[in-house]
Amino acid sequence: LYAQDWPNFNRFRKDNYQIGMPSENENRIVFMGNSITESWLDIYPEFFDGKPYINRGISGQTTPQMLVRFRADVIDLEPKAVVILAGTNDIAGNTGPSTVKMIADNIFSMAELAKEHNILVIISSILPVYEYTWIERELDPVPIISRLNAIIKNYTLKHGHTYLDYYSAMVDDRSGLMPSYTPDGVHPNRDG
Repeated sequence: LYAQDWPNFNRFRKDNYQIGMPSENENRIVFMGNSITESWLDIYPEFFDGKPYINRGISGQTTPQMLVRFRADVIDLEPKAVVILAGTNDIAGNTGPSTVKMIADNIFSMAELAKEHNILVIISSILPVYEYTWIERELDPVPIISRLNAIIKNYTLKHGHTYLDYYSAMVDDRSGLMPSYTPDGVHPNRDG
């Protein structure tokens, strides 16, 4: 079944239909991402309560999956802005090997689609990760995350988007996520 709906279009199809178009003065914002975005609904639900915020995070997703569903889960909802938080699962290899360029290109393609549809673009830095505990192969994500964040920041500044720097606020002395902000070194807790 996963192979038949690789980008997981069915996850939000019904919700997207029920939400409908924004009202005239609604400042709708869509949060596009993976488990880090998705978990905001469980860990910090009041952040979304009573606000025109739509969470479109899907656990485990990589940037190619997000790019494929971007039109259905962001553009078709006609938000004023989109917050994109993506890339960590690509580095971990969740859907196969990805180069830094591939990850950056997918994020930039989402930004360009949004801009083309007059949606303000906010691109988040990739959160610090010292190690992915669920993968068994040798991987040092620290330099990859650092390189990607530099590329993302440069792109956002060059194209007039907003760079949301979670990394600097959450990194510890070994370039991982501060222990007080995470239960597992990858996903933020409520404090994070």
